[in-house]
Amino acid sequence: MATTPRLKEKYTKEVTATLQTKFQYKSSMQVPKLVKICINRGIGAAVADKKLVDVGVEELSLITGQKAVATRSKKDVSNFKLRKNVPIGARVTLRGNIMFEFLDRLVSIALPRVRDFKGIAESGFDGRGNYTLGVREQIIFPEISIDKVNKITGMDITFVTTAESDEEAKELLKALGMPFTSTQK
Repeated sequence: MATTPRLKEKYTKEVTATLQTKFQYKSSMQVPKLVKICINRGIGAAVADKKLVDVGVEELSLITGQKAVATRSKKDVSNFKLRKNVPIGARVTLRGNIMFEFLDRLVSIALPRVRDFKGIAESGFDGRGNYTLGVREQIIFPEISIDKVNKITGMDITFVTTAESDEEAKELLKALGMPFTSTQK
């Protein structure tokens, strides 16, 4: 029997009711949802060493619990010694239960392991209800063994929501446990 992720239950039982009363939605179907989480990892040194992309894909697969794919360059860039269609990064898109499990691990385990962590910035919203967060080190995730890491690289994590404004998306992510910093002006 498959179990429902903890954050998915929290969303259906608590978050929808909270957001519906706060923003006065007429229907529970109007409440913003988390659609997907996209994780992208650019590996700049992959131009010289092709094995770095395989390591990046493997690490991203370990972190997310879903198979990652290599990303390829779209065009030639002579300044970077880059040819078209050469692997230069890794990406994965999470949906459904895997997405909620990853978000739970990110919020409760990985982010607190960041050195001098005071919360995440509120400046990552794009104006359409999506939020992007940059992580500088992949070693904050417990799935990655520090001894086996050749090179410390970061990744971009994008949270795609159905929210129509940044305020709604921020309240959704905050209700799901994202630790935003409280900036006072």
